[in-house]
Amino acid sequence: MADLSIMRPVERLGGMFLPFGILAVVAMMVLPLPVFLLDMFFVFNILLSLLILMVAMHTYRPLDFSSFPSLLLIATVLRLALNVASTRIVLSEGHTGSGAAGRVIEAFGEFVIAGNFAVGIFVFAILVIINLVVITKGAGRVSEVSARFTLDAMPGKQMAIDADLNAGILSQDEAKARRADVAEEADFYGAMDGASKFVKGDAVAGILILVINIVGGIIIGASQHGMALIDASQAYVLLSVGDGLVAQIPSLLLSIATAIIVTRVSSTNDMATHIGKQVNLSRAWVPVAAVMMILGLVPGMPNMLFIVAALAAGGAAFLAHRADGANAEEDDATVEMGEVPATNAPGTITADEVTDYSPISIQIGYGLISMIEDGNGGPLVSRITSIRREVSQAMGFVVPGVRIRDDLTMGSNQYRIRIGQTIVAEDTCYPDRKLALPGGLSKMKLKGVDVKDPSFGIDAVWIQPHQQSEAEADDHVVVEPESVIATHLSQMLYKHASQLLGPDDVQVLLSRLEKVSPTLVDAVVPKLVPLHSLTAVLRHLLADRIPIGDMRRILEGLSELAGRNMAPAEMAESLRPQLAALLIQQLVPLNQPLPLVTLEPELEQLLLRSRQQQGPDAPLMLENGLAETMLTALARVSEDMAAQGRQPFVIVSPLLRRAFSRFVSGRGSDAIVLAVNELPDNRRIEVVATLGGGQPAAPMGSSEPVRSE
Repeated sequence: MADLSIMRPVERLGGMFLPFGILAVVAMMVLPLPVFLLDMFFVFNILLSLLILMVAMHTYRPLDFSSFPSLLLIATVLRLALNVASTRIVLSEGHTGSGAAGRVIEAFGEFVIAGNFAVGIFVFAILVIINLVVITKGAGRVSEVSARFTLDAMPGKQMAIDADLNAGILSQDEAKARRADVAEEADFYGAMDGASKFVKGDAVAGILILVINIVGGIIIGASQHGMALIDASQAYVLLSVGDGLVAQIPSLLLSIATAIIVTRVSSTNDMATHIGKQVNLSRAWVPVAAVMMILGLVPGMPNMLFIVAALAAGGAAFLAHRADGANAEEDDATVEMGEVPATNAPGTITADEVTDYSPISIQIGYGLISMIEDGNGGPLVSRITSIRREVSQAMGFVVPGVRIRDDLTMGSNQYRIRIGQTIVAEDTCYPDRKLALPGGLSKMKLKGVDVKDPSFGIDAVWIQPHQQSEAEADDHVVVEPESVIATHLSQMLYKHASQLLGPDDVQVLLSRLEKVSPTLVDAVVPKLVPLHSLTAVLRHLLADRIPIGDMRRILEGLSELAGRNMAPAEMAESLRPQLAALLIQQLVPLNQPLPLVTLEPELEQLLLRSRQQQGPDAPLMLENGLAETMLTALARVSEDMAAQGRQPFVIVSPLLRRAFSRFVSGRGSDAIVLAVNELPDNRRIEVVATLGGGQPAAPMGSSEPVRSE
């Protein structure tokens, strides 16, 4: 708090001073300045240039001094304003003597010229050439190239940030900060490309001002003040060169600062430390010392100077060698003391190991790391991004980011999917192979690793890439390894979507709906249905894969149910007939009949009587043999339909739907259970099987939708 209380008055003072300072600079170009003020401004100009140079040298990365282009513009305008003010005084008062334009200009002129006009002019010319041709031109070229490459790299950097965010490497706030850095970097280098032109123009203006001062001064002194040509030259050359040097030295400092900024590489150290670390190499200093010593022994050379330089280089080599040894010992000590990442340090436990709050994560063995390292995040990351978008659109809410982490304790080709802290799926994937799934016409037995497809449970084979043509010719579907993991993840996201939805996500959905239906949202939440109850209702819907994207219909339905004192599960069940069509249209196109699996009438009546005896909220209880037979038949039907790329629906009585759905899902089945009254009126149906005491019945023809009495 103390720091803030100190900084805020300083910031306010700076905010007030800068506008007045800019106005004062403009006024200096028009209004005559007293000599003592001119001296003060020249000293301030040198101070400002030195400050900018020192700050540039002590930045860790160019963006740490992002205000540099603006400061460069202000300093350049200040220097030009001083040139205009000093030119006015030199031309109007130069005949009075060397002190006419102030002590600063006089001191610089006499110190450099030292009684010889030609020397002064040549020294000034050399400084201008160094500034204009060498430093300014090089810095301008670097700025131009940096701006071009920075702008070209922006899309790739944005994609890398999105990939890291989707993989769970970055949080939302970190990704937002990274995107701001990328945008700021592009703005900075674009501004530097233009700001470097200020420095170049300033150097050219310095040459012209010097020529104008000398020529104009000699003409004015000889014609208006009756001075001899030699006296006029002496007076005006001294003042002009002094004025030019007072301007060129700060200009040279700013040019150096510009070059330092645009050639600076981002680092965790300032410039001096960064350079010192990289040149402090004993293997570089030793040959330097040897060459200098050889030159010192050559006859005719200044032997003593070269020998002293060789000894100095040898001393630097010795110190660098000691530093290398100290760093090696420190690294060894670090390893011995266990100061290594927690995954390699026995007995060391970090908070990251026990407090992973990622809603969705995938752990992979070291053999699968290549799937997330190629290109912009790897093929697996891009597939997971597509899966997240697909599931989010299907279920009606934004699925959280997926964090991918390697785990050395797992098998090389093993992966594991977790929802929160719970492991919901695990299997094996071979990144150097492809998964071949047999079709209905497949006859060949492919060579490879026989497995069960993790997503659909059908027989499959991991084959070599060169076997793909052979497999496809035999009616096999060949799938890339990243697609296998992504599809498996997709199934888990659909199955456990209810665990991914929280009150914050529901509030986001309400906020979006409030923009188009504010009265509906205000009337229902929280007046009729509290937020936590609405969240529970939506979770029950998601547990049965019912999308919640149509929040308007959900809130309208809840407004009708609010006065009936129903539990969230009962409210969700009452909403299903209005929402089930959203699920059906995602799984079966409109022009295709719905594949239905029905129950034998005797079996359905038995289950209904069981429900009446046990109560509406009790779990469904069946004799073990009957349950096993029914579930085996259902699994066989689901597998056959999956091989055809179709999703069957189990149709039961509305009174039985909820209990039967919990019964089959509790025993590992992914079958979708619908009530008869949830079938859309405009869809054709096809009964593909009937579950009972025996095998599934033969497929039946199409008919109209079945309705309950």
